[in-house]
Amino acid sequence: MSYRPPSGSIPPLPGVYRFRDSDTRTIYVGKATNLRSRLSSYFQNPAGMHPRTATMVQTAASVDWVVVDSETEALQLEYQWIKQFAPRFNVKYRDDKSYPYLAITLWEEFPRVMVMRGDKRKGVKYFGPYAQAWAIRETVDQVLRVFPVRTCSNGVFRRSQQMGRPCLLGYIGKCSAPCVGRISSEDHRLLAEDLVSFLGTGTDRFMRELEASMREASDRQDYETAARRRDDLGALRKALERSALVLPGDTSADLVAYVADDLEAAFQVFHVRGGRVRGQHAFVLEKVADEGPTELMTGVMQQLYGDEEADIPSEVLVSELPEPAVQAWLSARAGRRVHVKIPQRGRKRALLETVGTNAGQTLQSHKLRRAGDLSVRAAALEEIGEALDMTQAPLRIECVDISNLQGNDVVASMVVFEDGLPRKSDYRRFSIRGVAGQDDVASVAEVVRRRFTRYLAERAEATDIEFGPAGGANDERKAFRYPPQLLLIDGGKPQVAAAKAALAELGIDDIAVAGLAKRLEEVWVPDAEDPVILSRRSQGLYLLQRIRDEAHRFAITYHRQKRSRRLSVSVVEDIPGVGPTRRKALMRTFGSLSRLRKATVEELASVPGISAELAGAIAAHLASETVTPAVNVTTGEVIDQDGPGRPA
Repeated sequence: MSYRPPSGSIPPLPGVYRFRDSDTRTIYVGKATNLRSRLSSYFQNPAGMHPRTATMVQTAASVDWVVVDSETEALQLEYQWIKQFAPRFNVKYRDDKSYPYLAITLWEEFPRVMVMRGDKRKGVKYFGPYAQAWAIRETVDQVLRVFPVRTCSNGVFRRSQQMGRPCLLGYIGKCSAPCVGRISSEDHRLLAEDLVSFLGTGTDRFMRELEASMREASDRQDYETAARRRDDLGALRKALERSALVLPGDTSADLVAYVADDLEAAFQVFHVRGGRVRGQHAFVLEKVADEGPTELMTGVMQQLYGDEEADIPSEVLVSELPEPAVQAWLSARAGRRVHVKIPQRGRKRALLETVGTNAGQTLQSHKLRRAGDLSVRAAALEEIGEALDMTQAPLRIECVDISNLQGNDVVASMVVFEDGLPRKSDYRRFSIRGVAGQDDVASVAEVVRRRFTRYLAERAEATDIEFGPAGGANDERKAFRYPPQLLLIDGGKPQVAAAKAALAELGIDDIAVAGLAKRLEEVWVPDAEDPVILSRRSQGLYLLQRIRDEAHRFAITYHRQKRSRRLSVSVVEDIPGVGPTRRKALMRTFGSLSRLRKATVEELASVPGISAELAGAIAAHLASETVTPAVNVTTGEVIDQDGPGRPA
C-alpha cells in the first residue's frame, strides 16, 4: 500500500493505532503489545487476510499510533477512541439503550428515585437493567414505604415549595416531603443512601433491623409501631420476591456468556448483587472480521465497564477468558481486587450455563426478528443509487428540511443516515438568517451554502498524515468535514435546483442531489423535466421517506422551541419594571408563559428580586393580556405556546 510506513519507523512497543480514510476519518482502531509486529501484519498479501480486514486496509489512506506504557493503558485508550470515533470497521457493540434502569440521582441536593433509559450519567446510581419499566415501578412502590425518597420531577418539587403543600405521596406517607421541610436535606440524603444500600448488598441487614424494631415495639406494647414495622417487612419481602437467591448472600458478581455464528454474536449478562439477580442485559453485535473468543470478550468487558460510572463487581464470571490485561484494568478502575474467571463447578457454573442458554435464545430470536434487515438496507441503498444514476450506493445521506410559521422563526434541520441508519451525533440545525419571509427555496440555498462552506473549510484544515505517531492535528468531532454521497431535500424541483446551484457556486460537483416531494412522493433530480417515480412498495422509497420524516421531526422540534421562547420573552418584556435579570428569574422559576399566567401574587413575590408591589403589577399586566391562538394555515392546527400543535 502507498501509505505503508517503513518498518523501522514503527516502535516495537505497546500502543494503540488507527487507520484513516482519505477524509482523515478514523475507520479502525486497534491495540497491540508490539506495534511494529501488528501493523506489519496488515500489509501482507490481501489473499491471505480476512475479506473485511482486506477491505479496511484498502479503504484506508493513512495510519498513525500512540505508544503507551502498558497493556492496561492500551486497553483504556482503545476503548476511548472507539467510543469517540465510532470506527466503521470495528465490532459494532449495538447495546440496547432502551433498557430501563432504576436510578437514584445522588448528585442532587434532594436525591430522587426515577426510571431512566439511555447513557449513564455522573452522580446517578443505577440498578438493573430491568426487562420492563412497570417492574421498576412496582419495586419502587413497595420500597418507598420504608425509604420515602422523593420521586417527583424538579418542576413539581419547586411548585410544592412555593405553595407550601406536598403532593399526594407526601400525604400518604410514601414521600418524606423535603419540599415543605418535613425532613432536612441531610436526613433525606441518608434515606436515599439507605435505599442504595438495600438495593445493593444490604438487604439482609435492613430486614434484620426491621424485625428487631418490630419485636422491640411489641415488647413495650407499642402495637401501632409494631404493626407498621410488620407491614414494612411485608413490603420489602414482596419487593424481593422477584429476585430469588441464586448464589450465597455475600456474592457480588456479573456473569457474561455469549453464543456466536460467522456473522453475529449474542451476549447475555446477569448482574448478581447480594446473591440475587438484580438485572439482566442482552445485546447482539455484528462481527466485522475474524475476531476470536478472546477479542470478543475483551471488547465486551470494555463496553460494560469502560464508563466512569460503571458498577464493577468483585467477580466477573465469563464463558471465555478475555485478554490478561483486562483483570488488571478492572482492578485499577475499581480500586480493589477484581477476579475474572471461568467457574468450573457448583452453583456459579450452573448459573453461567443458564446465562449461556439465554444468550443462545437471544441470538435465535434476533435472527428471526431481523432476518434480512441488513440485506434489506443494502438493497434499499442499491436501489436508490440505481434510480439516481449514481456510480455507487449512497452510504452517507444527508437531508435538509425547512420549518416556519407564516415566515416567522424560520429554521432548518440537517439529519444524517449512514448505512441506512441514523447517525444522530452528526445532526445539525440552522437558524435562517439571510432570508426574509416564507421563502423555502432561498432558505434551502442558504443552508446548503453554509453547510458546504464549512465542509470546504474543515477539509482544508485537515492535515494529510501518511504515517507516524498520532497527533491532535485533526478534530474528529468536525462532522461537516465528511461529505455525503447524496444530499436529499424535502421539496420539489425548485428546492432541488436551488441546492444544486448553491453547490455549483462552491465548486462542488461530485455530490448527488435529489428532492422528495410530499404530494405524490416523487423524487426530483436537477435538470430533469420529469420526476423519478419509485414503486410504492420500494424499499428505496421507504428509506427516503424515513430520512425525510426524520428531518421534518428534527426541524419542527427546533421551530417550536424558538417560537415558544420568542412568545414568552415578548410578553414578559412588556411588563413595566421587569428587566433582563428579573425576566430570567421569572422564566427560570415558572418555566413557561402558561405557568407564569397561572401564578398567584404570592407565588410571584417568592421569586428572587420580585417585591410584593411588583408581583401585583405583573399579575395585573398578564391578566390584561388577551391571547389569540396562532393557527397553522397549512395544517389547521392551533399552536399552543407551551408545546406542539393540537387539532383545531
